[in-house]
Order: sequence, then structure tokens, then C-alpha cells
Amino acid sequence: MGPLMNNNLIGYRCVACGISQPAEPPPMLCPACGGALDAEYDYDRIAAQLTPAGLTGDTERSLWRYRALLPVAGTPANRSLQVGGTPLVALPVLAGKFDLSALYIKDETRQPSGSLKDRATEVALQHSAEYGQATVVAASTGNAAASLATLAAHHGRRAVILVPAGTAAGKLVPIMQCGAILCPVDGTYDDAFELVETIARELGWYSRNSGSNPVLSEGKKTVALEIAEQLQWEAPDKVFVPVGDGCIIGGVYKGFYDLLQLGWTHKLPQLVAVQAAGSAAVVRALEAGGEIEAVQADTIADGIRVNLPRDGQKALRAVRATDGFGITVTDDEILEAQHALAKGTGIFAEPSAAAAYAGFKKALSQRLISPGESVVLLITGSGLKDLPSAGRLVEQPEPVAANLGAFREFYERFTAGESA
Repeated sequence: MGPLMNNNLIGYRCVACGISQPAEPPPMLCPACGGALDAEYDYDRIAAQLTPAGLTGDTERSLWRYRALLPVAGTPANRSLQVGGTPLVALPVLAGKFDLSALYIKDETRQPSGSLKDRATEVALQHSAEYGQATVVAASTGNAAASLATLAAHHGRRAVILVPAGTAAGKLVPIMQCGAILCPVDGTYDDAFELVETIARELGWYSRNSGSNPVLSEGKKTVALEIAEQLQWEAPDKVFVPVGDGCIIGGVYKGFYDLLQLGWTHKLPQLVAVQAAGSAAVVRALEAGGEIEAVQADTIADGIRVNLPRDGQKALRAVRATDGFGITVTDDEILEAQHALAKGTGIFAEPSAAAAYAGFKKALSQRLISPGESVVLLITGSGLKDLPSAGRLVEQPEPVAANLGAFREFYERFTAGESA
């Protein structure tokens, strides 16, 4: 007897060739062409089970409030370490400054491991449990690894994580603290990714790799469901999303697409793919009007440093289907945005997440945002994970003598430029 099935799930359809696959057994990539797969749902059936009014009275604050729209049959036994339900932070002063009707930050730094990746991991762990796969393996530049280690510890699962050598130490320490098996790989993220696929295939382990496992974008789409619900089911005009592998922006699109099919929203927001200039495979493909080609990635924003985006097909679709656009930002612009974001909003983002704010500022300067629009910036991860990068634009003051005169001199010197 196989696992229980979510009867709302019809199957999976290939993004590239359009061929459908059955829901059971769960596929990874399209067996016909190797393309990425999308979960397909019976929206009429879902509408009979779940309504906006019903959600209003639901006391479940985690992403599991949207279980009817997820490709799993049940929920974890212990949901007390809440995944999802992050705040949508309104920035009315900045909105007025930039002549927008509204500006929001979706603050994913509040997740258990400090990044949006927890949404994908939570759903993937439940999915793997329903299929009896006790060990979950993943390749990561840091955030997905920390996410898997954190939630696997919470749910009592075994996690094996491969990271490229040179990954920021701030992202590796939590992995080891949580008891995951950490295997550094002498190579790039792409090398680690391919090795994980081989391991999963040969050892029968569950792969938590973005780009090969369609369940991950289904977990990530819950951020779009939350944004819409927090805006009373009105989609914003634009959402700025930092892009590396492409799984997050693909998930954001899928979430808004699902809501449009259900009739809960009336439009798709324009999705803006923000990439580091040194890792811009998706934006290059958008600008050329073609398909993605690998680049030699080089950026301080390691969370979006990817040679070949593994969910690139979904990323391109997300932007093209919403009449969005791609934009690149330099490492200097990312670090400046990180500092400005923290100073102006109190939200401390890692460089890859701060890229969303840098892209937003550049889009404003290029008049790519119309006056009166509503905009959401997706801040995907905490700056606490990469303190050395954040420290580049700030300088720790030297100590002063422990007396009032020394303090006054220090304070006057520190604030001298404020009135200039």
C-alpha cells in the first residue's frame, strides 16, 4: 500500500514540453525531455474545501494553512517551530518618498533558519516522510543547507548536506550544530548539485535540490499566498525577487497563478528578477529573448552565485508570463543597499537578499516603476549569516576613555555630518 495522496493533486506537467506525468510515483524531472515539472491541481475541488473567508478564521499561522494547495497528504506531527507566517512590513515613508501607493518588505529573515528556504524544506520533509525516505540530501551554498539541518533536527530526520568549499562560515556552523552530516565538496555549487543527484539516485535518498524536485517550488509558493492574503487578496503591481537558481521566483509565480485560477485575485503581479551582475544567466536570457546559458559566476552574494540556474525554465516563465523584467546590480550596489535597508527599515538582510532592494532602487532610477504602483520587496535571508560581507561598509569605532568629556568629544565627532 502506497502513501496517502492529496486528492487535489492531479499530477505534474513539464514546463518545457508540456507533457503531463501522474502524481504517483512522484517524478523529479520530465522523463521525456528532462525539463522542470510543475504540480497541477484540481482547482474546483480546492475551492470547495478552502475559501478566503475560511482562512480568516483559521488559527494555523504556518504555511500549513494552505495544505489544500500543497502536494502532500498530511502535515508534520509537530508544527510548533512555525515555518511561514512572516510579516509583510509596510514602509509608508519610503513609499511616499518614491511616489508609490505602497511599499512593503516580505521579511523572510524571521523564518526558523533565517531564510525563505525553510518553506521548501518543510514541505519536502513532509513529502519525503510520506514516501518513507528517511534520509534527505541536498546541495547548497548555505541557506538551503542551514534550512535542511534546522528542520530535520526539529522533525527528527537525517540530513546530509554537500556544500562547495568556501561557503561562508556563518552558514556552516548552524548546520553542524543541528547535527546534519556536512560534506564540503572541492568544487562549485554545480558540482555539488550533480553529486547529490547521483547520491539520491544510487542510494535511494530524497533529494532536496532546487531545480530537480518540483515539491520545493510548491513550498516556496506559499510566500506569494501569504503576500496576497496579507493584502486582502489584492496582488501588488510588482514583486522584486533575488534570483540565483530560479526556484524562488518560479515559486512566487506559481503561488499567484494558483490564486488567479481560484479567482481569489484578479491579476498577476509583474515579477522582477534581480541578479548580481557577476551571476546573471537569467537576466541575460531575458534580455536576449532566448534560453539560459551557463556563466562563470562571481559575486559577493553567495546565495545567488550560480553558474547554471537549475530552475531557470521556471524563472524565465515567471518573468515572461507576468510581463516583468530582469535587472542586474553590482556587488557595490548590493552592499550599499544592504546598509541602506538596515539603516532605513531595521531589516538586516544578507547580500543576496539585499539585491532585491538594490534592484528596486535601480529600477526607480531607470523609470521602470510607475508612480502610484504598489511594490513588494522579497527579502529572502538574514544578514547574520554573512557578517564579514556586511562589515565592509561599516567601521567599528575605537574605544574612548571612560569619562563624560571623552564621550562628548566622540559623540560630537560621530554626529558632525548629520546636519550637513
